[in-house]
Amino acid sequence: MDTPKRNFTGFGLNMNPVVSVASALVILGFSVYALVRLEQVNELLQTVNDVVITNFDWIFILSSNLFIIVCIGLAVSRLGRVRIGGLESKPEFSDFAWYSMLISAGMGIGLMFWAVGEPLTHYSEAPPIFGGSDSAVTAMAATFLHWGLHPWGTYALVALGLAYFAFNRKLPLSFRSLFYPFFGDKIYGVLGDAVDTFAVLATMFGLATSLGLGTMQINSGLDFMFGTGIGTGMQVGIIAGVTLLAVVSVMAGINKGVRFLSEINIKLSLVFMVLIFLLGPTLYILRIFIQSVGLYFGGLIEHSTFLSLNGNGDWQGDWTVFYLAWWISWSPFVGMFIARISRGRTIREFIVGVLLLPSLVSFFWLSVFGGSAIQLNSIAGGALFETVQDNYPIALFEMVNLLRITIAPAVVRMLLYIVITALVISYFITSSDSGSLVVDKLTSGGVIKSPRHQRAFWAILEGMLAATLLVIGGETALFALQTAVITAGLPLAALLLVISFALVKDISHTQRRQEAITRKNTIVTLLSELEREEIGQPLEEPEE
Repeated sequence: MDTPKRNFTGFGLNMNPVVSVASALVILGFSVYALVRLEQVNELLQTVNDVVITNFDWIFILSSNLFIIVCIGLAVSRLGRVRIGGLESKPEFSDFAWYSMLISAGMGIGLMFWAVGEPLTHYSEAPPIFGGSDSAVTAMAATFLHWGLHPWGTYALVALGLAYFAFNRKLPLSFRSLFYPFFGDKIYGVLGDAVDTFAVLATMFGLATSLGLGTMQINSGLDFMFGTGIGTGMQVGIIAGVTLLAVVSVMAGINKGVRFLSEINIKLSLVFMVLIFLLGPTLYILRIFIQSVGLYFGGLIEHSTFLSLNGNGDWQGDWTVFYLAWWISWSPFVGMFIARISRGRTIREFIVGVLLLPSLVSFFWLSVFGGSAIQLNSIAGGALFETVQDNYPIALFEMVNLLRITIAPAVVRMLLYIVITALVISYFITSSDSGSLVVDKLTSGGVIKSPRHQRAFWAILEGMLAATLLVIGGETALFALQTAVITAGLPLAALLLVISFALVKDISHTQRRQEAITRKNTIVTLLSELEREEIGQPLEEPEE
């Protein structure tokens, strides 16, 4: 699209000044206020978060389930034949590159962080859902609920809406475009600026939180391997290094930067998963995967609509509602990025690719690492679970340490530790650079290509925000920011509920237009062949 009229284009920039300045001021204001009143900010946000989760958990449950229903309904209906970008549009990326980028942006680092700790926690402290005769299977099914169809259904709905309005309706690839069915051209004014500013803040705060927490995991891993120590100085240095690599990647663009790193992530992850699968309790992993998938899908309707009535609210607030709110609050970032890379695919292909395949990959990944953790914890007399309780970031390293490796165990373990650290770093680079691309889209009004140094600015700001919060208050500041992001998920969930119905209505109009064009083209082709046949011309020209 052309540069929007509201954009500032001086000094080599191409940006919406209202969205950019407002976002920067809020980020700066939060950081300064947190520096002065961190404990007060944390208490206030925690109180608001508790009120949201306690009183409005039903909104998160209802909306997340409805998103899945809408996506599946679109995929199986005739609307699934609608092509994003029009009938002549072709996919920009190969299937492998597409899957690599959407998995890396949407879930990669989370599966590295939680794959050991969450299943092991549910195994040791039984959840109130998916009750069964085997606590290990129950634990895995509960974990699947948090990492399967529900997050990807949310991402798919937002990404589809953004891609459809951008590539089919020729609106800006920006969060404001989702509101076009309600407000029309008013999205180009103050209202649209407010929506995009909200999306920028959710993205920046979410990324800064993840970058900070991931830095702690990297620091813990380096200390576990080399005894480097754990401290703020080391963590700020890690953030600086990751940010520098993210800047290089984001300046290279999607094809040479994000896509290249995402494909490396997936290939290295597959190798790592296969190694743990073979070195760990292989038969046990297969059994728990098959049985847990069956329990998950068999009880999906019942347990995905579970709402506490008898005193289990604390568990649901700490786990299920927490996750649903987090996924919804992250949907502007992940949805924008997936939309950017999905032009040329039919809606059916899009939903199958975004909703189903990543969920199944996540299930097997969690079974490999979670199943191994449960088995090894039993052998070690509960020692691994004690580690999870004391130091969550180190859980994956400790699980590898418990593997029974017969050939060169010290060398093999060290190689696995290095792979873990490399994957965490690489996933964080792709999260940072893809997030920077999204923020740049939002602050530039959805222009197709913005200046490289402008994209680099947002990557640097992400790193600076995460480093500042670590210096100010460490985990306390990061969790305060995380609480703020989750709380923002409540109004977003309500808005997305309304948007989903408007999206289906608009897609139905496009489906009728595309079918009419297809029928017209078919009729024209048949008439042309008949005319050529009547005058004695061959239906196909002979090749020279």
